Amino acid sequence: MATREKRLAQFDGNGDPPQNLPVEVLCEDHSGTYQLPFACRWIDGQWRNDRTGGMVEATVVGWRLPRSGAM
Repeated sequence: MATREKRLAQFDGNGDPPQNLPVEVLCEDHSGTYQLPFACRWIDGQWRNDRTGGMVEATVVGWRLPRSGAM
Protein backbone atom coordinates (compact mmCIF):
# COMPACT_ATOMS: atom_id res chain seq x y z
CA MET A 1 0.00 0.00 0.00
CA ALA A 2 1.36 3.41 -0.97
CA THR A 3 2.25 5.79 1.79
CA ARG A 4 0.63 9.20 2.08
CA GLU A 5 3.87 10.95 1.11
CA LYS A 6 4.30 8.74 -1.95
CA ARG A 7 0.77 9.46 -3.16
CA LEU A 8 1.12 13.20 -2.52
CA ALA A 9 4.34 13.20 -4.55
CA GLN A 10 2.39 11.77 -7.51
CA PHE A 11 -0.08 14.67 -7.37
CA ASP A 12 2.36 17.46 -7.99
CA GLY A 13 0.04 20.30 -9.02
CA ASN A 14 1.16 23.57 -7.45
CA GLY A 15 -1.27 26.30 -6.47
CA ASP A 16 -4.74 26.44 -7.96
CA PRO A 17 -5.31 24.34 -11.09
CA PRO A 18 -6.37 25.94 -14.38
CA GLN A 19 -10.05 26.95 -14.23
CA ASN A 20 -11.12 25.34 -17.50
CA LEU A 21 -9.13 22.13 -17.44
CA PRO A 22 -10.19 18.78 -15.94
CA VAL A 23 -7.66 17.32 -13.51
CA GLU A 24 -7.21 14.24 -11.35
CA VAL A 25 -7.53 14.83 -7.61
CA LEU A 26 -6.25 13.09 -4.51
CA CYS A 27 -8.51 13.18 -1.46
CA GLU A 28 -8.02 12.28 2.17
CA ASP A 29 -10.23 11.17 5.03
CA HIS A 30 -9.87 9.30 8.31
CA SER A 31 -9.10 6.08 6.39
CA GLY A 32 -6.30 7.49 4.25
CA THR A 33 -5.75 8.96 0.79
CA TYR A 34 -7.58 7.99 -2.39
CA GLN A 35 -7.93 9.21 -5.97
CA LEU A 36 -11.42 10.08 -7.18
CA PRO A 37 -12.49 7.89 -10.13
CA PHE A 38 -13.60 10.93 -12.15
CA ALA A 39 -12.05 14.14 -13.41
CA CYS A 40 -12.69 17.37 -11.50
CA ARG A 41 -12.52 21.08 -12.23
CA TRP A 42 -11.66 23.96 -9.92
CA ILE A 43 -14.51 26.45 -10.41
CA ASP A 44 -14.96 29.62 -8.36
CA GLY A 45 -12.96 28.23 -5.45
CA GLN A 46 -14.73 24.84 -5.37
CA TRP A 47 -13.92 21.39 -6.68
CA ARG A 48 -16.60 20.06 -9.03
CA ASN A 49 -17.15 16.76 -10.81
CA ASP A 50 -16.23 17.45 -14.44
CA ARG A 51 -19.07 15.30 -15.82
CA THR A 52 -21.98 16.18 -13.51
CA GLY A 53 -20.96 19.60 -12.22
CA GLY A 54 -21.72 18.43 -8.67
CA MET A 55 -19.61 19.75 -5.81
CA VAL A 56 -16.95 17.36 -4.51
CA GLU A 57 -17.70 16.71 -0.85
CA ALA A 58 -14.25 15.46 0.09
CA THR A 59 -11.01 16.99 1.31
CA VAL A 60 -8.80 17.43 -1.75
CA VAL A 61 -5.11 17.35 -0.82
CA GLY A 62 -3.54 17.27 -4.29
CA TRP A 63 -4.17 17.53 -8.01
CA ARG A 64 -2.39 16.74 -11.27
CA LEU A 65 -2.99 17.02 -14.98
CA PRO A 66 -4.54 13.82 -16.37
CA ARG A 67 -2.06 11.15 -17.34
CA SER A 68 -2.10 9.91 -20.95
CA GLY A 69 -5.10 7.68 -21.56
CA ALA A 70 -6.62 8.43 -18.17
CA MET A 71 -10.08 9.79 -17.50
